[in-house]
Amino acid sequence: MSGINDLIANEIKTNDVVLFMKGTPQFPQCGFSGQVVQVLDYLGVDYKGINVLADAEIRQGIKDYSNWPTIPQLYVKGEFVGGCDIVREMFQSGELKSHFEGQGVSVRAA
Repeated sequence: MSGINDLIANEIKTNDVVLFMKGTPQFPQCGFSGQVVQVLDYLGVDYKGINVLADAEIRQGIKDYSNWPTIPQLYVKGEFVGGCDIVREMFQSGELKSHFEGQGVSVRAA
């Protein structure tokens, strides 16, 4: 399992914004992943989507890595932000856009 942890840690470290999700940004495979994709696309954030359905080890590994039981999971600059509900609430309050800007992640003026 340490190989999966290393792979996950590397993805989180080398990409400013990473979304571990079911499906791909172009074709989300669950409603929750789809909602987070919509938020990120609306904000115009560049991010890497990682399809946990393509690899059972990553699917379980990300849950163990974050100690968070559900997917999707959003990471910004190496920090776990949350899942769908948290991302949606942060977006609606304007906190998500501020968080991205505070981390030096460019967002489209919406």
